[in-house]
Amino acid sequence: MTTRIARLDSRALIRVSGPDARPFLHTLLTQDVETLTEGQLRFGALLSPPGRLLFDLFLWGGPDAIVLDVAADRRDALLQRLAMYKLRARVTVEPDDRPIFAAWGGDLPDGFVADPRTPALGGRAYGGAVAADATEADWQAHRLAVGVPDPATDAPADKTYPIEANFDLLNGIDFQKGCFVGQETTSRMKRRGAIKTRMLPIAFDGPTPVFGAEVLNGDLRAGEVLSGRDGAAMALLRLDRLDGALTVDGRPVEVRRPAWVPPAA
Repeated sequence: MTTRIARLDSRALIRVSGPDARPFLHTLLTQDVETLTEGQLRFGALLSPPGRLLFDLFLWGGPDAIVLDVAADRRDALLQRLAMYKLRARVTVEPDDRPIFAAWGGDLPDGFVADPRTPALGGRAYGGAVAADATEADWQAHRLAVGVPDPATDAPADKTYPIEANFDLLNGIDFQKGCFVGQETTSRMKRRGAIKTRMLPIAFDGPTPVFGAEVLNGDLRAGEVLSGRDGAAMALLRLDRLDGALTVDGRPVEVRRPAWVPPAA
């Protein structure tokens, strides 16, 4: 298959440097930052104290800093949040204006790092002279086909638990690292198996229903539609109501559970 490359203008970078950069981020984020090596890419999040998703992000180990890959329209809010947590930590937190690229569909070009969520998503690169031959819409269509949600679009801030957005299945939470903001609720949900809803891709005929449109199992609410495109979307679905005939706006709906989602999850 031919590798395709797109520039992701919906994403932006934050550079976190200084002698306390790793311990500072390690105590905040769902991902292990202390063991992040140069050139390595990890997926994680910053949660609210009650454990809801505030910011999805990638962490890239730079030569002299940790670089965060975040939603562009949320970068300023994350900069403010990190400044609030900074206190006396010896860190510098600043915007990084290099572009972000995604590659998928074939071998990764030089300079790209594998996406840590699932190999099917390809990889990412930061900065450099990269020739894009696809659009961000092409990349989003591929992501949706793989069945991976986009938390920045599908999970309004402080409304969704990270496990509902499949962070536990996409290498977005290190349950062995110890404390992080929102850790108690997140670990309890995983430990007790109290996972009632998850984001899963759905297929249907016609245009995408409006965000929040009800998915029904007969007369029972089975979930709601999130972002999508004609014929396909992500939906937040109740796992106990997936059996049976599902509909949205009167149209039949098919749940397309990705291979990376275990049957019992």
